[in-house]
Amino acid sequence: MRLGVLDVGSNTVHLLVVDAHRGAHPTPMHSEKAVLRLAEQITRNGDLSRAGADSLVRAVDSAKAAALRLGCEEVMAFATSAVREAKNAPKVLSKVHDETGVELKVLSGVDESRLTFLAVRRWFGWSAGKLLVLDIGGGSLEVAMGRDEEPELAESLPLGAGRTTRTRFQHDPPTRSELIATSAWLEEQLAPLAKKVAKLGEPDRVVATSKTFRSLARLTGAAPSASGPHARRTLTDTALRQLIAFISRMTAHDLAQLEGVSASRSHQLVAGALVAQATMRALSLEELEICPWALREGVILRRLDHSNGADETGGGSARLDFVEGERAR
Repeated sequence: MRLGVLDVGSNTVHLLVVDAHRGAHPTPMHSEKAVLRLAEQITRNGDLSRAGADSLVRAVDSAKAAALRLGCEEVMAFATSAVREAKNAPKVLSKVHDETGVELKVLSGVDESRLTFLAVRRWFGWSAGKLLVLDIGGGSLEVAMGRDEEPELAESLPLGAGRTTRTRFQHDPPTRSELIATSAWLEEQLAPLAKKVAKLGEPDRVVATSKTFRSLARLTGAAPSASGPHARRTLTDTALRQLIAFISRMTAHDLAQLEGVSASRSHQLVAGALVAQATMRALSLEELEICPWALREGVILRRLDHSNGADETGGGSARLDFVEGERAR
């Protein structure tokens, strides 16, 4: 079965096409993205701007054409925090559907966390024991923990790398006072989460996903993407602290020249690093292991479970809850 996943995020619209069937490793066949930075196109009154909505329509239409050309039997299209939090989300979603025929489903933050956790669980398997999973997106931070495929804890906090950049930094590079104030603010924001995680006991394995964590790991010496998805990659608190001291003095333009840092995300790298550091410290983590699978793979895996009737046989986490979920906030 050839499946497509269209992920409308805070920074990009990303189409991933895979060949997959239940019980097999989904094989990536095609990947393409358009950089829209929708979160930066939210107006003062909280609406996604007309220009932002128009660019979204064009990106979705282009992705739909690519999916058809590549022979996708089905495309699962969803939007995360940028669209989720726009006050005019219903109008935007209707515009996308009317002009492209694609129905975007708004994925809640909690379901983002749950589906990412599912992907990580499937990647590492049951031998990983109790998993603690972290994911830093453009708009939010997702944290999930548990022993099964359905996490005991699934949280989403408005602490994404892009959001933190927009709301906390006024300068490029940020000033020392901005860095100190942001670190203190993050510590305060993460305190309630730390208490919830502590109640569940020590994890057997701590895993991070997302482009932010992959970039930070690469900059601290992890294997490049050319080494393949199975190369073990880690990020330590010590290495992250040293990295922050280095990158916090660089402009976004200079950061974009570093290996592993994309030009579309370089402006939010420092904030992402601060969020990662604050989260690791709040949860008393010294090292994270990087997982190549994340939200999009979780959506694919859930769909494969669903297509084999798992939801009709009491399969719990196999239900496509987000498809029937909120269309807007």
